[in-house]
Amino acid sequence: MGAKFVKRIASELTGRGENAIRLNSNAREEIGKALTRDDVRKLIKNGSVFALKERHNISLNSKDLRRRRSKGRGRGQGRRHGSAKARLGRRWKKKIRSQRLLLGILKSKGKLDRQAFKHYYALAKGNSFADKSSLLLHMSEEGIKLSESELKEINEEIKKAYKAK
Repeated sequence: MGAKFVKRIASELTGRGENAIRLNSNAREEIGKALTRDDVRKLIKNGSVFALKERHNISLNSKDLRRRRSKGRGRGQGRRHGSAKARLGRRWKKKIRSQRLLLGILKSKGKLDRQAFKHYYALAKGNSFADKSSLLLHMSEEGIKLSESELKEINEEIKKAYKAK
């Protein structure tokens, strides 16, 4: 295709930015013939396309601070902003995304109408449920019943959605 395409694909494959990707001028013909990701992988493997080394312009003070923090210094009460739960944001993201995905699937299957969806969505946003199973338990208590086969089907859809990402 072209150098632009090769650079874009190589940056995705190497995990570096497009500006860090270099093309060997002696391999212009090979680079021009590349059409697929596999072609670009081969070019990277044989050295026709390569990424520059990462540069870390870190000052001595920041290196020292990082070293001290790894030992646990500077992480006391006086340095903290927010609760312990707020400081562990990744757990919240994982939980809320799985709950929202479940609600979206139930809505698309017709198990939840618009009003019920909004209700449960707001509860999930307000951290009312510890996990997906507690959300499902709450729904079953309020009259939304799901059979075992439906639950298995929904779990398969969720797995597919996570693999697609």
